[in-house]
Amino acid sequence: MADQSAIRVTGRRDPVCGMTGTIERHGHRFCSERCIAAYERRAHAAPRLRRLLDPWVWVPVSAVLLATAGAWWPAAEGMSASYRAYLRKVFAPFVIGLVLGGLIDQFVPREYIIKLLSGPRKRVIARATVLGFLASTCSHGCLALSIELYRKGASTPAVVSFLLASPWASMSLTLILLSLFGLKGSLLVGGALAIAFLAGLIFQQLDRRGLIESPRAAVLLQAGFSISQDVARRWRGYRLSLPQLRQDLRGVLAGMVPLGRMVMGWVQLGLVLSAVLGVVVPHHVFERFLGPTAGGLLLTLAAAAVIEVCSEGTAPLAYELYRHTGALGNAFAFLMGGVVTDFTELAALWVNIGRRTVLWILVVTLPLVIGLGLALNLVRG
Repeated sequence: MADQSAIRVTGRRDPVCGMTGTIERHGHRFCSERCIAAYERRAHAAPRLRRLLDPWVWVPVSAVLLATAGAWWPAAEGMSASYRAYLRKVFAPFVIGLVLGGLIDQFVPREYIIKLLSGPRKRVIARATVLGFLASTCSHGCLALSIELYRKGASTPAVVSFLLASPWASMSLTLILLSLFGLKGSLLVGGALAIAFLAGLIFQQLDRRGLIESPRAAVLLQAGFSISQDVARRWRGYRLSLPQLRQDLRGVLAGMVPLGRMVMGWVQLGLVLSAVLGVVVPHHVFERFLGPTAGGLLLTLAAAAVIEVCSEGTAPLAYELYRHTGALGNAFAFLMGGVVTDFTELAALWVNIGRRTVLWILVVTLPLVIGLGLALNLVRG
């Protein structure tokens, strides 16, 4: 059996986003300068204000106010009804996604992910795509996790596939997309996974030719570490009891709470924007500028580059776009455009991995997104 002290991945949770932190500051470890800035803003706020700024507080309060706005403000009845309709579609899938994310956080050790994401074989890219799908985290959390995996020795192609698959084809987003788009939501998720896998294979070829950066850190897992053996060891040591179940429940909740903080606010923002757009923007505006044409697709992709909303929040916006135009490919491009062209994510990759990787992400993924978007625009009915 491998020495557990040799394979343990050290680090504490970032108090802002819940990811494993690497930057020591203020008695905590943070995953990024962005989280440090958010922590400092909270620390300077009054205690009561800090509680109000917690998404677990302000999101439910604002949801109740928006859902009942029509009763005490007749002019807002249209927007309120639209918001309630979206909330009914998204609420259950979102909660299920949080629970699944908490289960993964509690029961899937990080060592397994690191073990599976190293090496030049195609199976590594397949694993990275699947694990990105299972990560069930938003783009900010996914970015932090991707950079951490890179620092621990995961290959750059695997990190790219993981990054492309995680926020836009994650388990939580899959449930939301299926609730909004029906079976057509599976085409969006499948397209995102296909692009993540294909981009990873292309990046493997770039890596072999030395055209992208490679991780400087060595993998911390001891040679010969076996996931199956570790699973068997953990299973033999697991004792089903009431105290153990309580501990597991606390662990699942500990994973759900930071994940909720990462995405709840963005989901609420997406629902509000969708409700407002559905009432305020005339139907013909969508059809004229964002319709199922090449020009409409490019305009949609440009809009996605500047609208920095977490994936679960973008899903309702993408559905609103599809509802008005019938352009499934435009909705897909809107979902994929953020992770492909978002400035903050690309800047973080530029600093932590390298400029060549960022430039190749743009060169490789944009044509894939545009091509698949045009194909999906042919889907009707």
